Amino acid sequence: MVVPPWLSVPPPGYGGLEQVVAGLVDALIERGHAVTLMGAGDAHGTAADYLAMLDELQYDRLGESLPELALLARVNQLLSAADFDLVHDHTTVGPLVAGRRAVPTVATVHGNPVGEYGTVLGDTDRGVGLVAISHAQRRLNPRLPWVGTVHNAMETDAFPRKSEPSHGPVLWLARFSPDKGPELAIRACRAAGLPLVLAGKCNEPAERRYYDEVVRPLLGPDVTVVLDADREAVLRLLIEARCLIMPIQWEEPFGIVMLEAMATGTPVVALSRGAVPELVRPGVTGIVCATAQELPAALRDAPDLDPAECVAHVARTFSTERMAAGYEAVYRRFLAATPSGGVAREPVRSTPG
Repeated sequence: MVVPPWLSVPPPGYGGLEQVVAGLVDALIERGHAVTLMGAGDAHGTAADYLAMLDELQYDRLGESLPELALLARVNQLLSAADFDLVHDHTTVGPLVAGRRAVPTVATVHGNPVGEYGTVLGDTDRGVGLVAISHAQRRLNPRLPWVGTVHNAMETDAFPRKSEPSHGPVLWLARFSPDKGPELAIRACRAAGLPLVLAGKCNEPAERRYYDEVVRPLLGPDVTVVLDADREAVLRLLIEARCLIMPIQWEEPFGIVMLEAMATGTPVVALSRGAVPELVRPGVTGIVCATAQELPAALRDAPDLDPAECVAHVARTFSTERMAAGYEAVYRRFLAATPSGGVAREPVRSTPG
């Protein structure tokens, strides 16, 4: 299991992909598999064997290509068919270099497979299989060498859960980005006459600039801002919230925050984009809106939904056990169809999205 050099698995605070990978690793081990986790830094909290490809986490170089390439080069040098049956890669450029490995690779695509990322994925050789995290994501670029779709999942046993609907503030929980629609959340809550908590990641230059230039001028006494909250604070905000608002302005490939909200018994009010229809059960665990004009009424109606139904939906549909079983099926199917050795083949060429 290979993770990018800026991720600690599981995360010390808040982190979606890191939680998913940690849950997957431990669930696979519980199913009888031997798993080795390869990443950066010396800390990890899973049941896997751990090999540090880089001595320190490279979070301050997030987005640069060289740390990830250096990690992958060391992974490739280390791997041998005698020691491993399969590599599961979670890095961005891993599919581009995985064909050089002596071991077959499946790679989970965690972003939208279009634009520059789509160009990189379009150069994936046929010895590498891509796994989508939603059907919506896969539809964005169907010509890529997909070998399966497995929804993300998370371990929710330790989550606090509300027993009754909350009539507290609406909660927006995301990074400060136009894709996430915080300004739409403010306008929808004002139209509904409801208070709003904006709990956002705001520690990168683009996020700070967007917050200062777009979000800050819209703030008022009806909006509370919580920047860069840790996990304990996030769970407390979810419990207090009447609902989570997701006014997304892009084709979100998954949205782990929706699972977190429902796992606490908090319903989701979201625009119908990306994977939202795959995660939320309309009228049961949330309200899915076709347009932003529908959001205010949905926010007022959200406390009518049963918290127990939200919790049960996540436990039933998005358990780590179910995710591990899905990946196990992908692994077996892929290995059965892949000649031994993971030899590179002709790349898949797709039109850039």
